[in-house]
Amino acid sequence: MLIIFLGVISQWLAWRFRLPAIVLMSIAGLLVGPILNIIHPEESFGELFKPVISLAVAIILFEGSLNLNFKEIRGFNKPVWRIVTFGAFIAWISGSLAAHYIAGLSWAVAFVIGGLFIVTGPTVILPLLRQAKLKARPAAILKWEGIIVDPFGALLALFAFQFVLFAIGDETAGAFGLFFLASLFAVALGAGVGWLLGWMFEKGQVPEFLKAPIVFGVVLLTFVLSDIVMHETGLLAVTAMGMVMANMHIASINDMRHFKENISVLLISSIFVMLTASLSLDVLIEIFNWRIVAFVLATLFVVRPLSIWLSTIGTDLTNQEKTLIGWIAPRGIVALTVSGYFAGVLLEAGFDDAELLTALTFALVFSTVVVHGFTIGWLGRKLGLATGDDPGIIIVGVGRFALKLAEALSEYNKNLLIMDASWGRLQPARLAGMKTFTGEILSEHTEYELDMTPYETMILAGEIDSYNALVMNNYVPEFGRENLYKTAIHQGDPGDYHSSLKGRTLFGHEWNIHELDMKAEEGYTIRKTQLTEQYTYEDYKKKWSADTILLFIYREQGKIEFFTSDNFPEPKLGDTVVSFTSPARQSDRIQERLENKRAKNNSPQPKE
Repeated sequence: MLIIFLGVISQWLAWRFRLPAIVLMSIAGLLVGPILNIIHPEESFGELFKPVISLAVAIILFEGSLNLNFKEIRGFNKPVWRIVTFGAFIAWISGSLAAHYIAGLSWAVAFVIGGLFIVTGPTVILPLLRQAKLKARPAAILKWEGIIVDPFGALLALFAFQFVLFAIGDETAGAFGLFFLASLFAVALGAGVGWLLGWMFEKGQVPEFLKAPIVFGVVLLTFVLSDIVMHETGLLAVTAMGMVMANMHIASINDMRHFKENISVLLISSIFVMLTASLSLDVLIEIFNWRIVAFVLATLFVVRPLSIWLSTIGTDLTNQEKTLIGWIAPRGIVALTVSGYFAGVLLEAGFDDAELLTALTFALVFSTVVVHGFTIGWLGRKLGLATGDDPGIIIVGVGRFALKLAEALSEYNKNLLIMDASWGRLQPARLAGMKTFTGEILSEHTEYELDMTPYETMILAGEIDSYNALVMNNYVPEFGRENLYKTAIHQGDPGDYHSSLKGRTLFGHEWNIHELDMKAEEGYTIRKTQLTEQYTYEDYKKKWSADTILLFIYREQGKIEFFTSDNFPEPKLGDTVVSFTSPARQSDRIQERLENKRAKNNSPQPKE
């Protein structure tokens, strides 16, 4: 209970205070584990400790690979493949040299751990990408590298271990053949199972309510079957399975992806707490060994940048992108769990210096998670590779009122986008100089043509309630219900849509999109009123008529707050109240402008 609670509360605190979630989870585990000695997960779980973590890693890696659609890297697939092949090889060789000459490990142990340390993985990179809001290209490259290299890092370490056993005479040359055959079997098994599941889903052989549970069970089965053939090949199998399903264009893939995403967040939270809580004080003290500290610094500032810059020579990556990608490489759960396995087998093989692996791995994992977690957003902004702190707004649907609302919002939010499936309907917005996108928001094609990372809020102003319901249900996982707004229901009883339209209703239940468009046709205009000491909110309310529709408040700090059916924000001095007003109020508006101008003239002027 404590592990799960600490995991999810760390995620919430990270979201609330904009901190790296993995850092908080690691700190929480250290506090309740080796520091305060409250829990001992390895002792409590006993023989189930390692299997539980391994199965959780399989689910997390599958969920990550389910996002690897080849359309996403169209146009920059060359740097991706260079990084996960040539870059990984450079990282292995240079990391092994650093482990031997700096950390003082024997050649055998150095090459095993050097292979393992090429991994980043979805357990650490995906939470950081969600936090940093990088632009599409660097984010996609980091995501693909993390997910693809994760199983290959474990296999590379396994290959190095097999070579070590062969060199000391404990293995025959046939062991290498078995290794490659087992790897091919893992890929074939994962790809075959993924294709079969996808085919069954598309042919209607599995009911909707069983799709996610069946995928969940089959992922675990595929992982275990492959791992029985050869240790650590299960990660390769589930990665192949996820990639095949991601590229089959399965209609229900989004439902499965959201389910897996929820499960993986819970698992990542819990497992990081478990692993850090299982460390001993001796390991924590050992990480301050000067050799370990020097190795971590060499990995951060030499090994990683070198592998990225050399592997991307001849690609179209900019220097800024190379710098960012060459810096960001946090290690995570796979490095922690697999290093424990190799520490055991290397010690059994007679390599006593393998005792250092646990401390070395934790030092690298914790250091990279903390350093990269706190710098990814800052560095992305400095290099111009972040989407910015100004959260964007998408308006779906373009009518008379939607255009007026967009014009008002564009004055306060420069990152505004208007979407519609009709190119012609968007013409007035284009002529007004606003950013537009022609396309169906529910189409898979739109997901790859339009980067939605910069946008935090979505307003649904379509004319059909059922369409708005579909869009809202589709984008709840990405935006959250608190950031999804819709106009009021205008067809039938609003209660009929209670289960499907759970976003926030703009401006009140009486103002549906048809009523608002009608008001726009009657000549209603946008009115902006800044509240001052001379013209307060009380003064504004005195002149507030029944035909005034309050739209939003622009706070003095730069934040936009909408008036909704369940939220009526209170304006303060310095705020600007934006409303939709009858033409009959035009004379009042002129009078108000005169009063504001008079107030400015009467206010004391700053001394020169």
